[in-house]
Amino acid sequence: MSAASRFVRLILGEYGERAELVEERPWERRPEFLALNPAATLPILTEDSGPAIVGGMVIAEYLDETRGAFQREKRLLAEKALERAEIRRLTEWFLVKLDGEATRYLVRERVFKLEMRPEDGGGSPDASAIRAARANLKHHMRYVGWLAESRNWLSGPKLSYADLAAASAFSILDYLGEISWEKEPAAKEWYTRVKSRPSFRPFLTERIRGIPPVAHYAELDF
Repeated sequence: MSAASRFVRLILGEYGERAELVEERPWERRPEFLALNPAATLPILTEDSGPAIVGGMVIAEYLDETRGAFQREKRLLAEKALERAEIRRLTEWFLVKLDGEATRYLVRERVFKLEMRPEDGGGSPDASAIRAARANLKHHMRYVGWLAESRNWLSGPKLSYADLAAASAFSILDYLGEISWEKEPAAKEWYTRVKSRPSFRPFLTERIRGIPPVAHYAELDF
């Protein structure tokens, strides 16, 4: 249920890299977790015995330098500086702005609070926070619809980090049934293309304990 973690997983999948996944509940603030990242945020990538690399966008840059630069046409960050700037802008939009205005609150209120102890912030969902997040989400959906109508992929002619960042967030929101795809057909068509990629397949089989996805979640043609 972390958009940034899903983003990193998609990048690894697109580059053909395998990774061992470790479930972490940041609110528990395990000493071993804090030793890797004192900020207690996800995602964290460790490679062999190297130091922890922290943060979705930081990990994405690291993977571009260590993998993407050798991928030629499959590289997810453009060669030209202005194109890279647009990809980075949109990646930040979906991992930071969308997360801070909608995704984070819907996940916390509808999912995490069920797992959290009262002393960690668990309890009943905050209806006002959910309403505000849903209102904000409508604006983001319109923006994605506009991008999808204007371009082949969200940042331009090729699949990029921007698409993977957006799809990571929207896959979580779609799982929870928070998206009305029929209102934004261009966004739906774009999401279907990302959803059909091999790197996305693991998400379609994963389930949250006690919270089943909407009926169409795993369907490629929905």
